[in-house]
Amino acid sequence: MRELKFIDKTNWPRGPWDAEPDKVQWTDPATGMTCLAVRHDSSGHWCGYVGVTEGHPCFGLDYDAAYDRADVEVHGGLTYASFCVEDDKEHGVCHIPEPGQPDRVWWLGFDCAHSGDKSPRWDKSGGGKYRTLDYVKQQCAELAEQLAGALA
Repeated sequence: MRELKFIDKTNWPRGPWDAEPDKVQWTDPATGMTCLAVRHDSSGHWCGYVGVTEGHPCFGLDYDAAYDRADVEVHGGLTYASFCVEDDKEHGVCHIPEPGQPDRVWWLGFDCAHSGDKSPRWDKSGGGKYRTLDYVKQQCAELAEQLAGALA
């Protein structure tokens, strides 16, 4: 598991995000799919992503079209679909492939900035629920399982 910290949170209210990294990359043990959790740099909420490879029915599809190929249910629904953001591998939606992992993957993702969610940088009222890294990792595991089911 690769964890990075790079966002200055000194002007944010204190909270559980203080102890969390800002980007995490791991391989889902059940499916072997590459997963990412990336904190939004301006608002502080998490976004989660699962990479599918060529040959997967959702590879290259817009996130709305992915619903036609896979039975997907994830926090707030899918809100992202794209290849790696190559010019920002360390901070953005991109991975550093582990040995044996493909470099070219199509990321399908979701965000935790919906009604009822708390974005640490902007929500100073205490309203909403902060979705922790553990929560996002669980959602990624469930998304990976659902996407793997589309291959069956």
